[in-house]
Amino acid sequence: MALTVETLREDVAGLLGEDPEDIPLEENLVDYGLDSIRLMTLVGRWREAHGIEIEFADLAGRPALEEWAKLLGLPR
Repeated sequence: MALTVETLREDVAGLLGEDPEDIPLEENLVDYGLDSIRLMTLVGRWREAHGIEIEFADLAGRPALEEWAKLLGLPR
């Protein structure tokens, strides 16, 4: 399965115990409960499953799905 914005959303929602539709693309994910441990989990998951080479600090500095999609070069 390819990494898409919807995959990002589903992975984040799964870690937060939320419905994917309840996670907005533009909102700060920290406000939804994303902490550094969960973010490290996501980075590791995406590296392993999709071969993504992204740094934790890059995602932590811009904690919104739309920003991550830009960093990862994903179409919206």
